[in-house]
Order: sequence, then structure tokens, then C-alpha cells
Amino acid sequence: MSRRALIAAVATLASMPSTGWVRPASGRESPGTPLSLVPTPRTVAWGYYDATTPPALRVGSGDLVEIKTLITSSPARLEGAGLPPEQVEPALREIYREVTNKGPGGHILTGPIFVEGAEPGDVLEVRIKSVRLALPYAYNAFSPGRGFLPEDFPYPRMRIIPLDERRMVARFTDGVEIPLRPFFGSIGVAPPEVSGRISSGPPWIHAGNLDNKELVAGTTLWIPVHARGALLLVGDGHAGQGNGEVDITALETSLVGTFQLVVRKDLHLRWPRAETPTHVITMGLHEDLTEAARMAVREMIDYLSTEKRLSRDDAYMLASVAADLSITQLVDGNKGVHAMIPKAIFTPPSGR
Repeated sequence: MSRRALIAAVATLASMPSTGWVRPASGRESPGTPLSLVPTPRTVAWGYYDATTPPALRVGSGDLVEIKTLITSSPARLEGAGLPPEQVEPALREIYREVTNKGPGGHILTGPIFVEGAEPGDVLEVRIKSVRLALPYAYNAFSPGRGFLPEDFPYPRMRIIPLDERRMVARFTDGVEIPLRPFFGSIGVAPPEVSGRISSGPPWIHAGNLDNKELVAGTTLWIPVHARGALLLVGDGHAGQGNGEVDITALETSLVGTFQLVVRKDLHLRWPRAETPTHVITMGLHEDLTEAARMAVREMIDYLSTEKRLSRDDAYMLASVAADLSITQLVDGNKGVHAMIPKAIFTPPSGR
């Protein structure tokens, strides 16, 4: 793929109008028992998103899918940090032993899932119904040359962190307990085919490694579709994370999530967006943090002007007085900034 072709593809996507976006689709409100997808050597994409990857599962729009994901580390490294060998998941050992088609990134992603009817230009609505822990432990680690402060920590360190699912806390160390808010760091679709295989590391127009800690159960994520079937991949489970993810890892663990996948023909987005029970979230993704912030604000203005019918001037002012900007992460190549505006501020218009 030439750089010129890639730039042209992105420019085309960026020029698409963003119209009518956040009203939930009806989907199949009672889709029945979820389908299931677990990680095996034949049902994962290790370190990449690619529009030519064969699907591991096919589903219809509105179907529920239960997806199991794996921790982002090797059996040897986990054991080297003190994890008993019997606590390493057999599926992780099998994938490390058998999968050779991997890279350039490091995430073991479950999928892809082909969603019938999804075409480039549509939006995939990912309703995150539930997220639960699959392991009684997580890890956090840093290594030379990575993270936000590589010059300060030019050596490796890993900590195994017990998780108490009953109390929903991580026992970081004696006297330090962290509340758990499990979410998937990476939820993404295939990029445009012209992009070829891209790393699972940087988030982009396909969503992917957003590392947005707000994407917990009860949240809906909207992702622009760039390839037929969307080809959804999920992974990088986090039991919790701080905004910034400064050492490049969170509370890394394995998770099980239930998702409802709905194809939206009526939406046309340039970048991923999300809605929690209390807030609407717009996102900016760029290697320059200031540019990422500008993108998040522009996306918020676009949302307020298209969905809430405000003038662009009023949308800009409302973003300034009511939306909060946060650094999503600083360490994934493309940095992330997200803007959150509370839904409670929007009241029914008064009669005239």
C-alpha cells in the first residue's frame, strides 16, 4: 500500500458527512441465547487488524455474542513474575505454542466477527451488555523504551495483582486497593482494505485499542464500518485503568463480555463515538496530543449541531461550559483524548 493511497482513503472518510447518529436502533430486542466465541489458535488475530482476515464467526444484525478474551502477556513472563504455572490459562499456552501468523502489534484479539449486512459507510453499534472477570489476577508492567516516561524507567518490571471479584477490588499492595471497572481496551473493526494489515497498538478510524476506561457494561460504542461484514475484534481486557495509562499497561487480565451487534444504515460517522448511561463521548485520536484534543472537541461540536440541532456557535460554547476533556491514553502511538457531555443537561424544549 502506498502512502498516497492511504492518505487518499483517509481523506475520503474524513470528508463524509456525519449525520443523525445516536438514537438507538431497535435491533432485535429479544435476540435469545448469545452465540459464543472463545479464543483458540483458529479464532484469534494476534497483533493486527486486517480486512482480509477470515471471520471466526458470522452473526446477524441484532444478535448477542458472548466473547472471551485473553490476557496480553506470555506464559513465560507471567510465571517469571511469580504466577504459579497452573494459573496460566491453557488457551494462552496453546495460542503461544501454535500461532505463527502474528504482529506487528502484541494484542491477542478474539474474532473477527462478520456481521451480516454491514457494508463500508455503515456504522456498527456495539452494545456492551455485560463484562465479567475471567481470572482472579491481573498484571501491570513496564519495559525499557515504552510508556510515557521511558527515560525514567529504563528497565523492566511486572507485578501480579490479585483480584477480589466478590468485593470488586484489586489488591495492588498492602494498604492499597483499587476499585474494579472492567472494560475491553480494544474493540475494533477492520480498517479500509487499502490500509492492509495494521498494528493492534494505535487506535484509529477503526476504533481498536482505544483504552477508554468509560467503555464499561451498559455503554454503547459506535464504530464506522470500513469493510464488508465489519469484522469485529475484541481483546485487551482491563480490570481497571487510570486515564493516561502512563506505563503502557492497565490492570491487564482476561475478560468475558456479552455484546449486541447492530448494523446502522442510518448513521454515517467519521470517528468512533460512545454513550454511557449518563454521558455522550466523542473521541480524538492523533499522534499529537493537541491535535487529538481538537478532534475530540470538533466531534463534540458535530454531535451537538447534528443531534441536538444547535448552531455551531452555540455548540462550541456549550462544549466549553459543559463538556469535560480527558486524556484517554498517552502511550499507544496515536494518543487519545475524549470529551464527555452529561445527558442530564438536555431538557425537553419549552412550548411556545
